[in-house]
Amino acid sequence: MKRYRKKDLLQIVSTLVQVNDSITRTAVSTVLFEVEEEFAKCQEAAINLGNYLETLNDMDYTPLVSILEDYCENVYQMGINIQDENLCRKLTKKIRKQLIQLQNAITYDMPQDKKEVVFLPYKAAMWDSLESVWKAAQEDENCDAYVIPIPYFDKNPDGSFREEHYEGNLYPEDVPITRYDEYDFEERKPDIIYIHNAYDNWNLVTSVHPKFFSNNLKKWTEQLVYIPYFVLHEVEPDNEQAVEGIKHFCFMPGIINADKVVVQSEDMKQIYVNEFLKAAKQHGLQGKHLDRAYLEQKFLGLGSPKYDRIVAAKKEDLEVPQEWLKVIEKTDGSWKKIILYNTGIAALLSHNEKWVDKIENVLNTFKENQDEIALLWRPHPLIESTMKSMRPEVLLKYTMLKEQYIAEGWGIYDESADVDRAVVISDAYYGDGSSVVQLYQQTGKPIMIQNVEVIT
Repeated sequence: MKRYRKKDLLQIVSTLVQVNDSITRTAVSTVLFEVEEEFAKCQEAAINLGNYLETLNDMDYTPLVSILEDYCENVYQMGINIQDENLCRKLTKKIRKQLIQLQNAITYDMPQDKKEVVFLPYKAAMWDSLESVWKAAQEDENCDAYVIPIPYFDKNPDGSFREEHYEGNLYPEDVPITRYDEYDFEERKPDIIYIHNAYDNWNLVTSVHPKFFSNNLKKWTEQLVYIPYFVLHEVEPDNEQAVEGIKHFCFMPGIINADKVVVQSEDMKQIYVNEFLKAAKQHGLQGKHLDRAYLEQKFLGLGSPKYDRIVAAKKEDLEVPQEWLKVIEKTDGSWKKIILYNTGIAALLSHNEKWVDKIENVLNTFKENQDEIALLWRPHPLIESTMKSMRPEVLLKYTMLKEQYIAEGWGIYDESADVDRAVVISDAYYGDGSSVVQLYQQTGKPIMIQNVEVIT
C-alpha cells in the first residue's frame, strides 16, 4: 500500500476542500458531467484515506474513519440530489465542517511521521560499511529501517551482464531482510536511502541491477546517502602524489547524485571536495556541483561504519567454525598464531601472472610452517569476477591453486561475508595493500605488505 506522510494526508484533505468549494460556487443549472466525476474522485480519495488509516496502529483512528464515512455519504447524497439547491447548500456546509475536523485531527492529533530509512547493500561481505548506521536507525523509535539487499551482475569483458547474484540469505541473523521485489520504492518513497556502491554503470567488473542505479534512487527519496564500502589509506590533502592514486574514488555517478557522502575523516573529506570540483569542471557539470560551499555540506568526514564494527568486535564473542578449529588448534588444545593473508584486486591488475606466482610461493612457505602458524587466506570477494572480466589469462592457474589449497586442508580459506571475523581472530596481517589494511590498523596488531616482485 502507498505510504502517506502527514503532509500527504493534509494535501488530500485540502484538495477535497477545494473541490467542495468549487462545486458550491457552481450554479445548479450549469452543473456538468465533470462535476459528477469530481464527486466520484472525492469518494474514492476518502475511501483510500480511510483504508490507509485503518492499517495504522499508533493510535485509534476510528473517529477519523467515521468522519470519512459520513463525508462519503454526504457526497453521495449531493450527487443524487444535485438539482436540489437548498439541500446541496446544507450538505456542502456539513462537508466543509467534516473536512476541517479531519485537517485538525491530522495536524494536531496524529503523531509525527516516522522516518522511513532504507539500506541497499549488494554484497553481504560489504554490509559492515552500513551496519552501525542501520543499528542506530533500528534502535531509533522515530525510524522504520529496512535492509533490502539488491541483485548484482558480473560483467563480461565487453561490458555485457553475465551471472546475476542475490545475497539476501548471507546477512547476520539479527538483520531482518526485505526482498527488493517486495518493496515498492515509487509508492513508499523512503525519506533516506543509503548505498555503498556508487559506480552504477562505470564498474568494469560488476554492476548492481540498473533499476538501482543512483539516478533512479534519487527519484524515490528526499535524501540519497553514499557511504563507501571501503576505507582508504589516510593521506594529507596537499600530498599531490598520494592524492593522485585515490582521486578516482571521489567522482562517480553515485557521488554526483547523492545528497550526502560520508567519508572516513576530515582530511579525506577535503580530498573528496577538491577532486570532485576538478572532475565536475572537466565533465561540464554546472550549478551546485561547482559550489564549494555546497560541497562542504555534502561531504561529511564522520568516519566509517567499518571502523565502528571492528572496534566493537571481541574475540571471545566470535563463533569460530569447527573446520577452522581443526587448522587453528594444536594437539595440546592451544592455538597457533593466525596470519590473515589478504589478496586484493589492485595487486592482481598491476602484476597479473606474477601475482599468482607470489601467492603460490606464500602458500608453500606457510605450508612448511603449518605446525606453528595457521594461515587464513581471504581473497577480495570480487577477485574471480575481476579475472573473468579483465584478466582471463590468469584465471585457470589461480583457480587450480585455490582448489589445491582447499583440498589439502592445512589452511583456512575464507570466502564468507564476514571480514571482521578474520580481522579480529588473527594475530597479524600479511598480504596486499587494500582497505582491509586500514581496518587492521584499528586493532593495533602487526601488518606486513607483501612485495609481489620478491619470490623466495
